[in-house]
Amino acid sequence: MNAAQLRQSLLDWYDAAARDLAWRVSPADRRRGLAPDPYRVWLSEVMLQQTTVPHATPYFLAFTRRWPTVSDLAAVEDGDLMAAWAGLGYYARARNLLACARAVAADHGGVFPDTEAGLRALPGIGAYTAAAVAAIAFDRPANVVDGNVERVMSRLFAVEAPLPGVKDELKALAASLVADDRPGDWAQALMDLGATVCKPKSPLCDRCPVSTHCAAFARGDQDSFPRKTKKAPRPRRHGVAYVLTRGDEVALVRRPDKGLLGGMLGLPTSDWTASPPPVGDGAPAAAAWREAGEIEHVFTHFSLTLKVLRAEGDAPGVIWTPMEGLEALPSVFLKAARRALLTPSLL
Repeated sequence: MNAAQLRQSLLDWYDAAARDLAWRVSPADRRRGLAPDPYRVWLSEVMLQQTTVPHATPYFLAFTRRWPTVSDLAAVEDGDLMAAWAGLGYYARARNLLACARAVAADHGGVFPDTEAGLRALPGIGAYTAAAVAAIAFDRPANVVDGNVERVMSRLFAVEAPLPGVKDELKALAASLVADDRPGDWAQALMDLGATVCKPKSPLCDRCPVSTHCAAFARGDQDSFPRKTKKAPRPRRHGVAYVLTRGDEVALVRRPDKGLLGGMLGLPTSDWTASPPPVGDGAPAAAAWREAGEIEHVFTHFSLTLKVLRAEGDAPGVIWTPMEGLEALPSVFLKAARRALLTPSLL
């Protein structure tokens, strides 16, 4: 493989075919001297972890309208940030986002460090995000490896060992292609290639700018890469969710800061356990509870079946919220509220 030719082919393709993303400075604008805003790069990278571009984009636009700088974001109340994040999932990211913004504002004068090491020292920034911000925002020759890049490397080099055990090898192969020339554009070109051409299923090899360098394509079995270790079945948990109404208001509770959906508003629930818990566990009040069906929800590490109960009444220590405000709930609770209220179009 000729690394210099591969790099040039991919960068030429990126110049012509780069995706138009809300947080991206196009290659043409970069050539004209427009530098990316590190805040926008960092925010987009955090949002895109475990989230698709179409889903993350409206959140990114809303965040940057409401909080146009990292110092603006640092000043927000925790609850307001968590409510704005609702629906993006993986809520530890929101807590880390706020911790990082506050550290940048308090310790760095509202200016992000411009090196991978400096970024890595910030709270909530891991190795991948530090590399991505260093490369894209500051044009540092950092090795930015996400799932798309792993897939591209596995095919370019026809790596036979399966994921996830081969991650270090794929990262080393990606590092062998990093250079001082246009490192930010290179990182984004690889991401775009994986997202739009070298797709998980049915890659569009006839449109690939580097297919002549691809070992898997030469063999004709590119669909079989990356190899993967068979996943264990996802365990299932069970719980009960309680939708207590008072007129047009619904009773919510603030979840503990630590743990799943930490710090978020949600419906009162039982514990989520391997076996269905007794009805009444976790109920916010004694009431004439009636069944309203079940909902299913999938988290990263387990699937959840929630029995939904509804009642009208009052309860101590809850947060009464108008029904029209329930759209800020995490999706698992939004599903349960919709099921109980039988108003899928209300929220």
